[in-house]
Amino acid sequence: MKVLSVVGARPQFVKLAPIAEAFAATDHEHVIVHTGQHYDKNMSDVFFADLRIPAPDVHMGIGSGSHGVQTGAMLAAMDAVLDEHKPDWVLVYGDTNSTLAGALSAVKMHLPVAHLEAGLRSFNRRMPEEHNRVLTDHASDILLAPTQVAMDHLANEGLKDKSRLVGDVMTDVCFRVRDAVQDKPLDLPFKQGEYLVATIHRPDNTDDPEILAGIVEGLANVGRPVVLLAHPRLVAKCAEHGIKLERPDGSLHVREPLAYPEMVQAVIGSAGVVTDSGGLQKEAFLLGRVCTTLRPETEWVETVESGWNVLTSDVSKLPELAARTAPTGERPMPYGDGHAAGRVVATLAE
Repeated sequence: MKVLSVVGARPQFVKLAPIAEAFAATDHEHVIVHTGQHYDKNMSDVFFADLRIPAPDVHMGIGSGSHGVQTGAMLAAMDAVLDEHKPDWVLVYGDTNSTLAGALSAVKMHLPVAHLEAGLRSFNRRMPEEHNRVLTDHASDILLAPTQVAMDHLANEGLKDKSRLVGDVMTDVCFRVRDAVQDKPLDLPFKQGEYLVATIHRPDNTDDPEILAGIVEGLANVGRPVVLLAHPRLVAKCAEHGIKLERPDGSLHVREPLAYPEMVQAVIGSAGVVTDSGGLQKEAFLLGRVCTTLRPETEWVETVESGWNVLTSDVSKLPELAARTAPTGERPMPYGDGHAAGRVVATLAE
């Protein structure tokens, strides 16, 4: 069996790591195609090195652009790649423009498509991620769902027969990295449990100057230091809107995005997380840290139902929410047992 993985953005590199490892333990051929959607070395190259992912077989180097321009450029370049490799499966990951471009190109060339992390829904059609994941699910030949909730969404959309519950590959890599880094010293000027970790990057939070300024002020006033891992989009939008991230009182400790192992290490050492990221919400949950999510909805509803994650669009509530303690009682584990990648490979082989 020959499987071609299409990735292009930071969350997909994390998902790719356990899949690449699972393929390496078999006789199957695995081809990695990097679209170049994330091209900054801190958002791309370092992930391949730190997560021990083989170098991409193809690097398309697409770069940035509007959603239409970026997706169109990927589509234009993808045909030749698929024609050269002629895989048995095209495996696409998550909900980015790379996901949709890989799926559409494969469908047009009559190649079977498998969608990893299928069935997630925010039900917010303003989000480009929602467009990408819904369109990809309906175009794909097999849907590899991470949770029972995702399976239920797919069944409600008439896609039950091609859906398979494999578990969440993010659990695989998160647990593997957690075990490797949890005893290492932290490269931060704070003690265990005295700071928060924050990431902000979504257009709904960064494009409006008033909203963005409110979020930054909210983070600066949560009552404890905040390690702000500044996504390139956040830095660019703050510069554009004249919003200062650095604070004289040290309330915001601004750093570039961390490599995945260091990010896991930072979350383990923190008192909690503030984010608008889909992946980091779940990683905080898996690592046993409370999360405050600056969005009105989430794809990972299990984190909210258990009380470990709280959604808000009201930044005035940030100090109160970010300072809350963890829920009592046993933490549920709805995201699998850490062996999802092996089930993905086996499902495709079958």
